[in-house]
Amino acid sequence: MLKRHNEILVTMIFLWDLVLCYASWELAYFARFFWLNFPAAKFIPPHDQYFKAVAVLIVLTGIVFVFSGAYQSQRVLRLSQELPHLLKACFWLFIGLLAIAFFYRKFSYSRIHMLYFMSIFLVLLTLFRMGMQSMLKMLHKRGWHVRNIAILGNSEMIVNFVETLNQYHNSGMVFKGIIRLPRNNTRESFKKFPVLGNIEEIDSIVNDYKIDQIFIALSNEEKTDLSYCYEVLFDQMVDIKIIPDLGPFKLLHTDVEHFDDVPIVTIVQSPMDGWNSVQKRVLDFCGSLFATILFAPVMVIISALIKLTSPGPVLYKQERMGLDGVTFQALKFRSMHLNAENQTGAVWAVPNDNRRTVLGSILRKTSLDELPQLFNILKGEMSMVGPRPERPVFISDFKKRIPNYMLRHKVKAGLTGWAQINGWRGDTSLEKRIEYDLFYIEHWSIWFDIKILFLTIFKGFINPNAY
Repeated sequence: MLKRHNEILVTMIFLWDLVLCYASWELAYFARFFWLNFPAAKFIPPHDQYFKAVAVLIVLTGIVFVFSGAYQSQRVLRLSQELPHLLKACFWLFIGLLAIAFFYRKFSYSRIHMLYFMSIFLVLLTLFRMGMQSMLKMLHKRGWHVRNIAILGNSEMIVNFVETLNQYHNSGMVFKGIIRLPRNNTRESFKKFPVLGNIEEIDSIVNDYKIDQIFIALSNEEKTDLSYCYEVLFDQMVDIKIIPDLGPFKLLHTDVEHFDDVPIVTIVQSPMDGWNSVQKRVLDFCGSLFATILFAPVMVIISALIKLTSPGPVLYKQERMGLDGVTFQALKFRSMHLNAENQTGAVWAVPNDNRRTVLGSILRKTSLDELPQLFNILKGEMSMVGPRPERPVFISDFKKRIPNYMLRHKVKAGLTGWAQINGWRGDTSLEKRIEYDLFYIEHWSIWFDIKILFLTIFKGFINPNAY
């Protein structure tokens, strides 16, 4: 919806960003070597060497900014959504420039100049976005770049749609009101919305309110009226779109595609397809290999202590469920006495659990008993980040009483996760844990994984609910 409406705007922003990039590069040169000269430069390099780098700079900036997702239509309309992506793009641009400067031997470019450049570029990008949004508000007040929207139907989806639309003040998409089908009463939650009239009055509604787009959002009771809506609307000079009411389905990475001439709406799918799966696997392999080397001395010491303090094997294997419901043997340092579940069966650990060894209680409190799962990650059975794996014997109960529980298996189970670093682990609300797991899956990106790994250092090891 917003993509086509703002295609020209997004293209103009992209071109202006390249202009600002060049301007920042030039300003940084004069600020670094003439205006500020801090720290003091030993000599002033020739300007033509910096000017020669502009072509590479512009190409690199265009590639990095496009692939960072900075130009998605919804983001460019909200500065709060766009700034994180601009920061990410500038970070990778800076890394790219440093890498090129390192391998280019014909001239040594100032690293201080690059810091000046990135600082100036970020300031100009932010000021430009603020100015652009102010300009859009002014244009919309004058009726330019505006699309008037009406919604036909009585679906519960309308409330969420209108509330979301109202958040995008700079989109130029203006909600005018609801068109009713005559045999259904307006929902109580819709009374705050203006009613433009009944569908039989469609000609006057379109003309009087200058409607450009009509969104059909039929409730389940109204689905039989779809043919009638088509007959009434087909000769109107407006764009017609459909908001599907998918009832009880939990949406997870929704997508719309065409299979030849057949439109297909995907309502539940894993984000780990194509290059996403490659990125995830590279992060998992490199991250687990690095962590294995880093924690190798710790794991050797823990292994020795387990052998010295308790009879039995060092490692404990337990069946867990992972991606697509496939089970695997999760590795842990043994923290309980040998054959601890012979009497109790499969039960959750509780505070002061007498099945634990003295060392095991420390390992569980600090989550160090989970370190062997790094080998599960190296094998590809788990991920560095994802919902924590659960035992199939518990899952058979959870999936019956917790809605959408099985959707957490659309990604690999993780050593750490969004729920865990927010405190939802151990004997805490399963519903809240699933809520955080599904939020992670819906909003997954490689950067979200990196953020969670970083926060795990501070929040992921010690937890009062880990016993």
